[in-house]
Amino acid sequence: MTTPKMPEPVGDVLKRRAEIVADLRDIVPGEGVVDTTNEMRAFETDGLTAYRQLPLVVVLPQTVREVSKVLKYCHGNGIRVVPRGSGTSLSGGALPLEDAVLLVMSRFNRVLDIDYGNRVAVVQPGVTNLGITNAVAERGFYYAPDPSSQIACSIGGNVAENAGGVHCLKYGLTTNNVLGIEMVLIDGEVIRLGGRHLDSPGYDILGLMTGSEGLLGVVTEVTVRILQKPETARAMLVGFPSSEAAGQCVADIIGAGIIPGGIEMMDRLAIRAAEDFVHAGYPLDVEALLIVELDGPEAEVDHLIGEVERIAGNNGATMSRVSQSEEERQTFWAGRKAAFPAVGRISPDYYCMDGTIPRRKLPQVLSGMRELSEKHGLTVANVFHAGDGNLHPLILYDANKPGELERAEEFGNDILRLCVEVGGVLTGEHGVGVEKRDLMPAMFNKQDLDQQIRVKCAFDSQHLLNPGKMFPELHRCAEMGRMHISRGQMPFPDIPRF
Repeated sequence: MTTPKMPEPVGDVLKRRAEIVADLRDIVPGEGVVDTTNEMRAFETDGLTAYRQLPLVVVLPQTVREVSKVLKYCHGNGIRVVPRGSGTSLSGGALPLEDAVLLVMSRFNRVLDIDYGNRVAVVQPGVTNLGITNAVAERGFYYAPDPSSQIACSIGGNVAENAGGVHCLKYGLTTNNVLGIEMVLIDGEVIRLGGRHLDSPGYDILGLMTGSEGLLGVVTEVTVRILQKPETARAMLVGFPSSEAAGQCVADIIGAGIIPGGIEMMDRLAIRAAEDFVHAGYPLDVEALLIVELDGPEAEVDHLIGEVERIAGNNGATMSRVSQSEEERQTFWAGRKAAFPAVGRISPDYYCMDGTIPRRKLPQVLSGMRELSEKHGLTVANVFHAGDGNLHPLILYDANKPGELERAEEFGNDILRLCVEVGGVLTGEHGVGVEKRDLMPAMFNKQDLDQQIRVKCAFDSQHLLNPGKMFPELHRCAEMGRMHISRGQMPFPDIPRF
């Protein structure tokens, strides 16, 4: 197994472990501190289970005051902190460190307020994604971003990773649906960004925090936008003789100005796995399947269904079926949302990737992945948010066979490099974490990365929050302000300097 290189543990912190645990028990009494090896095993990994590490100690605070005091204590004593939500991260974003406090926010699990007048809900970060929708469903509202793990993933983790989901094509990612947060900085200061209003003056610090992967602060409250359920929602299953044809159909649908609630794509392997698992009624004689959902007024939905059927026919679709009831629509989506565990039934292990490409490049990238599959000798099942170009290839392997995990990782790296080469990015919704950290130079040059680290330094000058994630190389913050001159020539000589 290829273990990512992590920051060297601080020996002094390891030596003071007993003292640190005792001090933390004073801050978070009762069952809020977990320090035995067996009990900490439950926290040694997140959704990227190939990597495991026991933390120094696990702390489960229950109040903002406790979070503030824990962070202030760690800041004053030079102790690293790894924030964690539900632990569903697929990029290793919540992987513990040997010398770090694992700050678990699962006890922050209350819905604080529902304001239907302003169409917002105020929740604690440990509330599950689906829990928000359930809390407002009786009034016909819902929370739009819906990751496949929505039954388990927490809204705090969604903010950290800027999570997406099958309906984010039309309604946006987490960043488009979060209006405000309360967060605690590493020195214990509690700040509020945004609120119940549509926008805030000044710099968009809220946007910066969404997707910051726990490197800048710890979220303790989230204000989210809730939407009224559309009058009509119908899902279509559309089958194609090739993945390339399905990919071109997606590009043509968006190119025609149609923005469905969601467009998902599955290839033959994923279709069969999902159908065997859920029995959603998927066709088994096609190479690729699109699930297209249209929502809005009934007349508009009926018209758009006809337009999508026409575009699909022009791309060689061999079958089309439209849901005739809400139950059938939910069944269509149940197969897609269960695709990951379904693939887990046909392979001892799988590696779930996450990259995003321009939609028009779908056919090219699918062909490229087929070539990479042959190169690495491993099978790949494709399940992804086709509408916004967010790919989720599932690389099948057997960790018990020597070298297969390493081949799967290199296969995944090649897929991500391909995404960048065609004008895409390394991640869409899973985050960078440790999984894609060392690939960051494939997308960003040194100046880009240095500028991102300067932002990190502004919030956390000692690099105590979630170190070892996102950046392939860390610099001391003092180094970032130095001017580097090569052969007497300053960088960017045309820029005025004061």
